[in-house]
Amino acid sequence: MLQLDGVTVRFGQRVALDAVDLTVAEHETVCVLGPSGSGKSTLLRVVAGLQPASAGRVLLDGAEQSGVPVHRRGVGLMFQDHQLFPQRDVASNVAFGLRMRSVPRAEQADRVEELLKLVGLPGAGRRAVGALSGGEQQRVALARALAPRPKLLMLDEPLGQLDRSLRERLVVELRGLFGRLGTTVLAVTHDQGEAFALADRVVVMRDGRIAQAGTPLEVWQRPASEFVARFLGFDNVVAATVTGRAADTPWGKIPVPEGTPLGEGRLLVRPGGVRFAAPQEGLRCTVEARTFRGSHVAVLLSPEHGPQLEAECPLLTAPGVGETVGAVFEAADVVLLAAQDQD
Repeated sequence: MLQLDGVTVRFGQRVALDAVDLTVAEHETVCVLGPSGSGKSTLLRVVAGLQPASAGRVLLDGAEQSGVPVHRRGVGLMFQDHQLFPQRDVASNVAFGLRMRSVPRAEQADRVEELLKLVGLPGAGRRAVGALSGGEQQRVALARALAPRPKLLMLDEPLGQLDRSLRERLVVELRGLFGRLGTTVLAVTHDQGEAFALADRVVVMRDGRIAQAGTPLEVWQRPASEFVARFLGFDNVVAATVTGRAADTPWGKIPVPEGTPLGEGRLLVRPGGVRFAAPQEGLRCTVEARTFRGSHVAVLLSPEHGPQLEAECPLLTAPGVGETVGAVFEAADVVLLAAQDQD
């Protein structure tokens, strides 16, 4: 459906996209993640035709898009601020793209009614946009983007202005909706929870390049670099030398999964792979802090040697602040990263 070949964008001396290659298959949902300035929104704008590429090609359905204006690319756009027309009612907002394509009025009305039911707002066509909640405005913006039946739907931080509970509920609804419609989706977000819940494939960007791409499970279980690991919120990263089934680290010897390459690198220990034991049975640590995170407690440990270490456990088994515990490591939650991130 979508193919980017060596797409580069420069703003003066600054390179916003650096020879990016990316494909999105038909009916696939791909979420592009990255910190501010990583190039994710620029990528979306290039695909939409809002930003010309300095080099490379964008192809939709195999057709090269150079010189094709936004309104002829057959893509739907939905922005973080929704960009609804406040002077128009809900139905007029949803029908905007249909009017631009000179769709007959009766067909417009049927399509608007169909879409409002689809996004959970049946009968809302005559409501004023200003009277809608943030979640309702988001649904109207989605219906408007879907109305012309775009070959590719593009979302730019679509849930960024909503509170967390509403965002978590809507992302589940969106995934189900896209699955039923067979919509092809390219979305950008800074929220990895949102991306991992919505996407079939996740693309992590850094400094205008793709740092890693894969299914949410692949990226979560096997970050490709220290940058990706830390972006995902993993801070248990240390220098290591793998010798057989263990690695020498500042925390002592840590078991590694079978097949881990020998030699030096950076070692990630996911917090879920740090287990508590008696002080004499593992790395002796003092509990510095506990943070309740809904389904688990994050426990910050100060080891006798090495940097601080984060563990996670159920609330009922969490040790108290000031306690001395032993930290034992599970090989399944240990990942050997590249020795050094690429520049």
